[in-house]
Amino acid sequence: MDDDIPLSEQYRVVAKSWVDAEAAASLLEETKSAVLARMMLAQGDMPVSRAEMNVKASDEWREFIHRMVEACEKAAFLKVKLEYIRMRHSEHQSHEATKRAEMKL
Repeated sequence: MDDDIPLSEQYRVVAKSWVDAEAAASLLEETKSAVLARMMLAQGDMPVSRAEMNVKASDEWREFIHRMVEACEKAAFLKVKLEYIRMRHSEHQSHEATKRAEMKL
């Protein structure tokens, strides 16, 4: 992070990115069963268990799950960055309070 940019602005930028990433991850998670159903229907007339097995063994399903996990990972990483900024702010406040207390001595 750039020390010239106020922590509040750094937080705002990362928070916006986290909200966007969290929304993308949630969308993939929420549509997982619908995507599975659509892919199963595309298998044609066969037992549901066989269609599900075929879909879950497919590269297309593996890629969907991979995208979903990557989206969750991105959101989690951005959330950690937010916590890091909060910790930096807290450390800054503590440092300033210590300086003020030392000046009173």
